[in-house]
Parts: sequence; structure tokens; C-alpha cells
Amino acid sequence: MKRISPAEIEALSGAARQSPRRRANLNLHPRLDDPVQRLAIAMEPDTVVQVHRHPQTFELLHALRGRFVVLHFDDKGRVTGRTVLGEECAMVENPAGQWHAVLSLDPGGVIFEVKHGPYVPVSMADTAPWSVVTETETPRLLDWYAAARVGDRFSMPPRQES
Repeated sequence: MKRISPAEIEALSGAARQSPRRRANLNLHPRLDDPVQRLAIAMEPDTVVQVHRHPQTFELLHALRGRFVVLHFDDKGRVTGRTVLGEECAMVENPAGQWHAVLSLDPGGVIFEVKHGPYVPVSMADTAPWSVVTETETPRLLDWYAAARVGDRFSMPPRQES
């Protein structure tokens, strides 16, 4: 039997706070090539999850601790769905190929994810080009994620070439 205890959730949150990415995960699957990926992910509110998609699999998300905004987008960057996990619902399943982003609203937030394996890193082709921001633009992106509503479209000013 596999379990995630409150102490493990707390330790995972501590690891996320110490991580430069402000994220940490605890895999329940034994190998990266496992056919079903199952993991808890601690995410601090200042971690960036770029808008991305998984063309090969659905992605099920469940809030274990804290609240998370899950945004769905069309191909042009318009918000087509907004859910707050841990507040208005407990679970959301992103269909295969759906552009989406996740924002932790609370320090110490932990989300549980299930999707088909094997693990495949998100490629540049599966990262929405209209959502990629520089490090200095990140706070504005995260604020936008928090406030975004269905019908909104995020746009950043053109980058200044140096």
C-alpha cells in the first residue's frame, strides 16, 4: 500500500520552499517509464508553470493541501476555462492536448497529478509561445493567472532586444 502522510506533505512543502524552482515532487510510480505517472507536487505561489499541453495524455489534478488556479486556453491564448481546486472543486482532468497552466494560491500547496506514462518532458512545441515570459515578467504573469477569467487573453509587451 502506498500512502502520503501529513508529515510527508509538510516535508515536500519544505523542499519546494528551498528549491530554486519553488517546486518539489514525490513520485508514487516506481520508474519514469511507468505506464501511469502518480505524484504529489508541492508548489509555492511564485513558481511558474508555463502554459503547456500533453498531446499524449490526459492530466488529472487533485488538491491535497491549498488552492490552485487551473486555467485552460485555446490556441490563441484566450482563457476557455478557470477552476480553483481546493475551493470550488477537488479535482479537474485536463484532456490530452489541452493548453493549461496551474498557479498555487497558497504557500505550502500540494497538488496530486495522475497521467499516462512514460514521463515525457514538455517540449518547446508543447509550451505555448504566447505565454513564455522573462524572469522579470514572471510576477506579472502570476498576477494575471490569479485574476484571469474566461474570455481574457494574456499579452505581454514586445521584448526589447539588447
